[in-house]
Amino acid sequence: MNQQENSLVLAAFKASIPVMMGYIPLGVVFGFLFVQAGGPWWLPGISSALIYGGAVQYMMIPMLAADMSVASIAFATAVVNLRHVFYGLSLLDRFKDTGWKKWVVAFLLTDETYSLLTTEPKKSPVNKLVYLAVFDWMWWILGSILGGLIGAGTNIELAGFDFVLTSLFAMLLCEQWRGRISSSPLWISLAAYAAARMISAENALAIAIAFCALASVMLSITKNPLPRAKGETAK
Repeated sequence: MNQQENSLVLAAFKASIPVMMGYIPLGVVFGFLFVQAGGPWWLPGISSALIYGGAVQYMMIPMLAADMSVASIAFATAVVNLRHVFYGLSLLDRFKDTGWKKWVVAFLLTDETYSLLTTEPKKSPVNKLVYLAVFDWMWWILGSILGGLIGAGTNIELAGFDFVLTSLFAMLLCEQWRGRISSSPLWISLAAYAAARMISAENALAIAIAFCALASVMLSITKNPLPRAKGETAK
């Protein structure tokens, strides 16, 4: 690895530190809960390496404990992670003609990683973005392994650790706000979530994501009107 690649790895490592501070504690909680629910200590780490679903992995614990079918768990996973499709669509131009690298990022894409990737300047090398996604993945795996080991050896109270994720998102939001081009996405998301809460508090997140996706499509059409058919004139 040459000096330029070393500098990219170091820069990606530094950029991933905010996610590390959230992923390791949350991974520990996941691994601990998984083992306390009856799983072997080594499985949380493997789960995080292969599934890497965050909230889905937390949801998976009671589903496995209830002996639900693989099909049911797969369907629930697809529904919860559907938002990642929209994340990926917004990154297509940035990873155009990058070969296998775009597939690596597609697998490693999470809410927090997406936030960091979109905070990076447009001129950032693709390799740095890939390293950044890999570091985030490693932090989650590390936390899951530590949690599995702790869960296998002790029984302690972990109440309050769930607030780490809220703190992480608040910090990432501040970074996004500082580097914003337009403040519209923030106000749209707040309005969408408020409306979703009034419609159905239990499904507010999914409804808000749908509202935001619809608003994004409408804004895109407004800024880039569809071309008129040949011979068609404006009224």
